[in-house]
Amino acid sequence: MTVRCTTCGRESEWPHPELGCGGCGTVVLIPVHPPEGTGTPAGPAGVRAGSPSAAARPDPGGPGGGAAGGGPAHIPPPPSAPVPRPAFRPVTIRTARDAVATAALYLRWLGFRDVRQPDGRPIPAATVDLRAPGLVAQVDPTTAPAGLRAVECVWLNGLTASATSVYFALAGYTEEARARADDLGIPLFVMDLTGMPQPVNDPADALVGPDA
Repeated sequence: MTVRCTTCGRESEWPHPELGCGGCGTVVLIPVHPPEGTGTPAGPAGVRAGSPSAAARPDPGGPGGGAAGGGPAHIPPPPSAPVPRPAFRPVTIRTARDAVATAALYLRWLGFRDVRQPDGRPIPAATVDLRAPGLVAQVDPTTAPAGLRAVECVWLNGLTASATSVYFALAGYTEEARARADDLGIPLFVMDLTGMPQPVNDPADALVGPDA
């Protein structure tokens, strides 16, 4: 349709693809959903040229604009509160195998998925590895405190796999091992015969988090 620009007086067929006057650059606004009760028709009959508010008015479908039809923009609901972690159910530890199973259950409770236990019966005098995506854990079911070398070994294993390293021990840790774990950021847990792992350093507290 031919429309006269009220700014420069040029007559031209609008709307152009750019929806503006080729002479002075006035922006054309085509109301698609006019407010109810105004009587403004939709389509070409509602073309308004040279309206000062047309250029300044935000795009109803763009950032900062309202919803189609002049309604308020959709406001997303506030994020929901995190679901509290259920209480951990310990398993009584009677054997080395029970210690490994308890550590695996605890890691799953912490949120690690696909925790893999080794096949076969654990050797009482040896530590056992547990693996999961992003995790390298070692379980020491022996009756001697875990030492410095044990902590450094699990740290190296985690470093090689680009994973979090965690250590579980039945008999606790030497002072050197605890100091080294603090330096390396290795979470240390101790398990009693009731099967309830307890964090023994700050990295372990951080891993458990506030929902424990």
